[in-house]
Amino acid sequence: MLTFYQLSHFMQCSEENEDFTGIRCEVFEASPPMTMALSVLVTIEMCNALNSLSENQSLVRMPPWSNCWLVGAMTLSMSLHFMIIYVDPLPLIFKLTHLNVEQWMMVLKLSFPVILIDELLKFVARTYLEGKV
Repeated sequence: MLTFYQLSHFMQCSEENEDFTGIRCEVFEASPPMTMALSVLVTIEMCNALNSLSENQSLVRMPPWSNCWLVGAMTLSMSLHFMIIYVDPLPLIFKLTHLNVEQWMMVLKLSFPVILIDELLKFVARTYLEGKV
């Protein structure tokens, strides 16, 4: 378990620094957590793009394929992300590693709630705020 101070000052990690006693500094340079973090960020941004299709209409009423340019941009973005993870030598250059199915499922579990939260906010806006000024 790391403290907030250790996480926010990880660049100062060394055996001589007593704030990091008992911590292996290699953990801050490990490829799997960095790959997972980047994948979660990329996936969350793709979910945010879906949420941006409409300010207050649900994805059920305004599906993603209603904007082919958005679908194309998301496809390109995810393809590039997969490329830097799976096409050699890019993982080595970006200091990333391959993710397995279990790790991708965790990425999706961490990213998907963004859509649910925005759908809830859109429902509240449609139900309680529209037309009430």
